[in-house]
Amino acid sequence: MSAQGILMIIIGLVVFNFIIESLLELINLRHQPQLLPDELKGISNEYTFSKAQLYHAVNTNFALFRSLITTVVVIAVFYSGMLGEIAMFTSDIDAHKYVQYLIFLAIVFGGSNLFSLPFSLYQTFVIEKKFGFNKTTVPLFISDRIKSFIITAVIGSIILLVFFFALDWLGENFWWIFWLFMSLFMLVATVFFSSWILPLFNKLVPLEEGELKTAITEYTTKVNFPLENIYVMDGSKRSSKSNAFFTGMGRKKKIVLYDTLIKNHTTEELVAILAHEVGHYKKKHILKGYIVSIIQTGVILFVLSRFIFSKELSIALGAKDYFLPLNIISLGVLFSPLSMMIGIVMNAWSRKNEYEADRYASNTYGGVHLAKSLIKLSSDNLVNLTPHPWYVFVHYSHPPIIDRIKLLRKL
Repeated sequence: MSAQGILMIIIGLVVFNFIIESLLELINLRHQPQLLPDELKGISNEYTFSKAQLYHAVNTNFALFRSLITTVVVIAVFYSGMLGEIAMFTSDIDAHKYVQYLIFLAIVFGGSNLFSLPFSLYQTFVIEKKFGFNKTTVPLFISDRIKSFIITAVIGSIILLVFFFALDWLGENFWWIFWLFMSLFMLVATVFFSSWILPLFNKLVPLEEGELKTAITEYTTKVNFPLENIYVMDGSKRSSKSNAFFTGMGRKKKIVLYDTLIKNHTTEELVAILAHEVGHYKKKHILKGYIVSIIQTGVILFVLSRFIFSKELSIALGAKDYFLPLNIISLGVLFSPLSMMIGIVMNAWSRKNEYEADRYASNTYGGVHLAKSLIKLSSDNLVNLTPHPWYVFVHYSHPPIIDRIKLLRKL
């Protein structure tokens, strides 16, 4: 296919993705009832429900506006050949081609970050503040952005250099050696995230001795969960929203509780939330997810290897000859329908896993307490309680809270 034909397909896919996402957002927005449905009485009240609807509407409208602007800019960048100009500029730099590639990607990544900055500022300091969620200060916001940029640049550069080397070494057969590298990288990231990355952004302190720690320890001992330590994270310095998770693989696990979660929930509710997370471990969802991710990565890399050396992909974005980073960008857009389908399948699997974890928590601790915690979380975080089924099908990795509560009340 000609480079011009490829460019038209790329732009067509950008437009197609925008239309599909916008339609889903609008369908989800218009699905909201005016009054509190009878089935939600006892789960929410008129005031909280109305506030959650408004929060959802504001975020949806802002997302649609952001998506429109982003789509227009992306099409303009692709069609104008700007990326090709940047590629030619970096190719003229007197340096190894790997360095040229990294400089090009740094320019594109940096430009993308600068473009998204005003949207992030508005989301954080206007929308989130308006609804009482934002606790982030301007210095903290800047610090987070700088740290994220540095971490992404360092880790991304390492991954890309291995990718470039594998391509030069094995040609089209690069995919299997890079697949092995990425499999190892994902494992290391999973194991050491809470020890290496998380402390750069948040302070983790061991949970103090007391009723909560005793209750958690008793539960984890009862179900034979390999607990290494329990930490409290200062999530309140950024947002009043709350969450909990555990990290690590193998026989040692770390439980992390947001300080906002501890503040807003009873001991029984907190242990029930933990029981849900333990359910993921007991049902081997983490291990299965890792294996599925490895398989998915391998398939994508194999398909990528069939097209990565096409000169037309670079020319389509404005280059005069083959330029690897441009091919990566082109293929990223061309593979977007495949990525969407994979995402839908993975979300469906994830929702099934959430139901299984809920059942485990109900069987080992009590569904009543978990249901109460979900009701509080939905209220505190202004969760959309009435999402459209199509939106859930495409985007939700967790079942709607109302469906989870209904299940728990049946168990």
